[in-house]
Amino acid sequence: MAKTKQSLKKPQNGQSRVIIERVSPELDGGRFAIKAVQGDSIHVEADVFLDGHDILSARLLHKRNNAKDWIETPMYFINNDRYGASFKVEDNGFYEYTIEAWVDHAASWEHEISMKIKDGQHVNIELLVGANILDYMASIASVSDKALIEHAASIFRNPSEYQHAVEFATGTTMHDWIQLYPNKKYVSTYKTLKLWVDREKAAFSSWYSMFPRSAASKKGAHGTFKDVEENVIPRVKSLGFDVLYIPPIHPIGHQFRKGKNNSTTCEPGEPGVPYGIGSDLGGHTAILPELGTLDDLKHLIQTCQDNGIELAMDLAIQCSPDHPYTKEHPEWFKVRPDGTIQYAENPPKKYQDIYPINFESENWEELWDELKNVIMTWAEWGIRLIRVDNPHTKSFNFWEWVIAEVQAVYPDMIFLAEAFTKPKVMAQLAKLGYAQSYTYYTWRNNKAELTDYMMELTHTEQKYYMRPNFWPNTHDILPWCLQGGLEPMFITRYFMAATLSANYGIFGPVFESMNNEANPGKEEYRNSEKYEIKHWDWSFENKLTQIIRLTNQARVENSALQRTNNITFCQIENDQVLAYLKTHANGNRILCVVNLDPYNRQGGVVRVPLSQIHKHQDQEYVVHDLLTGAKYNWKGEYNFVDLDPHIMPMHLFRIEDI
Repeated sequence: MAKTKQSLKKPQNGQSRVIIERVSPELDGGRFAIKAVQGDSIHVEADVFLDGHDILSARLLHKRNNAKDWIETPMYFINNDRYGASFKVEDNGFYEYTIEAWVDHAASWEHEISMKIKDGQHVNIELLVGANILDYMASIASVSDKALIEHAASIFRNPSEYQHAVEFATGTTMHDWIQLYPNKKYVSTYKTLKLWVDREKAAFSSWYSMFPRSAASKKGAHGTFKDVEENVIPRVKSLGFDVLYIPPIHPIGHQFRKGKNNSTTCEPGEPGVPYGIGSDLGGHTAILPELGTLDDLKHLIQTCQDNGIELAMDLAIQCSPDHPYTKEHPEWFKVRPDGTIQYAENPPKKYQDIYPINFESENWEELWDELKNVIMTWAEWGIRLIRVDNPHTKSFNFWEWVIAEVQAVYPDMIFLAEAFTKPKVMAQLAKLGYAQSYTYYTWRNNKAELTDYMMELTHTEQKYYMRPNFWPNTHDILPWCLQGGLEPMFITRYFMAATLSANYGIFGPVFESMNNEANPGKEEYRNSEKYEIKHWDWSFENKLTQIIRLTNQARVENSALQRTNNITFCQIENDQVLAYLKTHANGNRILCVVNLDPYNRQGGVVRVPLSQIHKHQDQEYVVHDLLTGAKYNWKGEYNFVDLDPHIMPMHLFRIEDI
């Protein structure tokens, strides 16, 4: 017996004729929210088309996720059935957006009757069709328009008013009514998409990292929160940073405590690693007594705010063997066959002072609630910036849940992912809710690597969800490029971090002093501050600190440097010179030119994209170097630059009118 081919199920609304597809931005079929910050304009595009020759109309709809009514914006035709529109977001939190489109019979009628009138044809029947269209408009019109529309319909039906009706049918009032009162009977609506809006700090920030225990004025003393207020805050403010990031401030375990240079033998008086969290004094919501009290921490948070700085804390979800969790909840850890708990490893590295959390625990729900409680406790203290240590080694499901839970109460909370890991894992964390992400900038050195990486971050789908935070070094990483100790290399690595990306950071005093002492064969500091207390001169100045101060000032004063995705790389026929333009809608234009060769003078002819700076080929303009104060008159798109790395290895040009 021949099998009968199964028939295709009829659609619920078979009279809808418009197709909406290839919507942008849209992440993973709408699975994740795109990101923006307050004040951003969100541009949405889609392919919208229908069968036949009727005219279609499309509108972009958006609203806050808890709002009742959609705000509609007409979409305009771009080309090849592509339509676009934009909307602005003002509030911190979730938004929704979608697209609806329909066969616009009224607009089709308007076009048809206009063509026939121009051709000299009689349009009696067309006017009667128009009267029916007006009848529907009157049924949904405002009180003020209803009577006017009904009167127009009566004119269309009155043969003696033929000339008047023809004039009205092709007039601006009829056109406006068609736009204002559309008939969406067979509308096609796209799925609802999500948008998360952060506060401005998520898009523009400069981070300064230091260990509070190294903030003391007296050499050999353990620093305190009060020392940070006295010595560090003035320094951070003077240099122009707006985030002070500190590693964990909790009690440090004693079992297997690490000594200097990661030694497994901890000598008397050695402080241990702050990431070995927990002792009999408490865990992630307790404070190391040597640093001060909770009141001292709250005072530090307030002092930071009074100086235009935010304090960022470090969330490291791991425990020392002494952490209260190991006794109260041993099921939250991996227990080996011999009954011992598995310590952290990243072969060949061993972290005997740290127990990782087991997110496959049978008691996972209580674990999740406890970790959420830690973050909510910090939020109650006044913390709104959290740098998360190694988030890629914890559950994706947990991060999606806990970030949403925290931001439901504190929508201004910002999470930074410290995840130097595989690209897809980094991308997933960003999609799940991390507002900022560490990146591979630390290891992108030559012109091709830097250009390709920036294009990946800013000209692919990543621009909708991944906000890079560029760090030339961290307290864990001394990259190969800095181990030579060359001043021009430190300067250019800093400068590019601060101008390629709108978010960046440095491991402060170590980077400022251009420390290049590494463990042989490794990208890590010798005599690292992770394992010992340091003493710093918080009034120290050199060429690099002067450049840091000037660059941060330029970032604050020039809106083009306050976004990452607005970058255009400029042609220059020299692989040792990198040039890039950043522009803002308000007219601010910044051109950066960097000599990547720390040894030799390099130059070339930069091709400036004139259309982006609103100049023509014969027009002169000024490039004002915000680092040196020098000004040069340029003309047209091709202009020469020459950079000596031992004098100033880069230009920070603001393009100004003559």
